[in-house]
Amino acid sequence: MEIYNRKAKYDYFIIDEYECGIELLGTEIKSIRKGAVNFNDCYGRVKNQEVFLINMYIAKYEEGNIFNHDERRERKLLLNKKEIIKIEAAVFQKRYTLVPLKLYFVRNKAKILLGVCEGKKLYDKRESIKEKDLKRKELVEYN
Repeated sequence: MEIYNRKAKYDYFIIDEYECGIELLGTEIKSIRKGAVNFNDCYGRVKNQEVFLINMYIAKYEEGNIFNHDERRERKLLLNKKEIIKIEAAVFQKRYTLVPLKLYFVRNKAKILLGVCEGKKLYDKRESIKEKDLKRKELVEYN
């Protein structure tokens, strides 16, 4: 099962991608397996040489008890120190943004594909819409 952030490619130029683990609670992983995740307004932040995912929504687990999790808590991302240093340099020096692109499972472990991105301007978004329309027309004419 994979969950995509479909607006990321529309809103950002993706400069670099990093696969990272995510620190989760037991009820969070059960909700992710159900697909109750939302990436809207979610972003990454570097604090004290650690990377955190801010504002990612994971719904409460219905069968959970008093130990259920907070839906929008900060979640720590698990990366190597060298990767964190590269990400930190890109964010603070070049003013890039950290955006989650995809959530998926590798050997029963939840992974996030984190993108180092640069925001698109309105005219860039219009241009990408035109390219998609041209590709769509070519496919229709070809078939």
